[in-house]
Amino acid sequence: MKIFKAPTLSGIDGEAVLREARSLIEKKLDQPSRRLFMQRSLTLGGLSLLTGCSISDNAQVDAALTKISRFNDKVQGLIFSPTQLAPTYTEAEITRPFPFNAYYGEDEVREVDEAGYRLEVTGMVADKHAWTLAELRAMPQEDQITRHICVEGWSAIGRWGGVRFADFLRRIGADTTAKYVGFKCADDYYTSIDMPTALHPQTLLTLTYDGQPLPPKYGFPMKLRMPTKLGYKNPKHIKAMFVTNTYSGGYWEDQGYNWFGGS
Repeated sequence: MKIFKAPTLSGIDGEAVLREARSLIEKKLDQPSRRLFMQRSLTLGGLSLLTGCSISDNAQVDAALTKISRFNDKVQGLIFSPTQLAPTYTEAEITRPFPFNAYYGEDEVREVDEAGYRLEVTGMVADKHAWTLAELRAMPQEDQITRHICVEGWSAIGRWGGVRFADFLRRIGADTTAKYVGFKCADDYYTSIDMPTALHPQTLLTLTYDGQPLPPKYGFPMKLRMPTKLGYKNPKHIKAMFVTNTYSGGYWEDQGYNWFGGS
């Protein structure tokens, strides 16, 4: 078996980051058994044990963990394939009912007025006009039956329909050499994704669920569906998007979750 050695990526030395993190964290761990755990788990293979978890209020430890998370993002980005497809399923395998998930309760689902809705498009794009749902529905549509994987440990299979996001980005003249696409939502959620994921053939600007207009509880008027990402990376109730080279984080990412969020 070939042992993976942390590379240097864009000026970040993975081994140095891990050494720094171990040094800073071990100062906070007075029990030998806890130190041993850190020595064994704080490796590239164990980064996911720490990503999104706050183990100390100490600013130096938080900074070390942030470096680890950002390094992890770079590694995930390097191994991400823009052509490898996530598994698809049959209608018989759809999870019914498909579960509701959000940072709030189902009785607090946001209601968006269809008639007045406009998708705001800004940033590094040629066409910045605000899109109506009628315009989006007039574009070529496609369906996919894919699995939603939640960071909490559950998964569900659903049927989503809409516009291939890569087609939409090309339609608006987006600069596809830009690093990020960001989203702002009617429920105050926000997130951002990498451009290779945005251009992935299964990334869908979703307008329907199971052949019907997208219900409010699943993100009306639109949801970005990415079967290559964990659930929290799939924004709902999208009201604005922007193409940028500036990192803009996300609702959960700014609280410590891994930004790349690959499933």
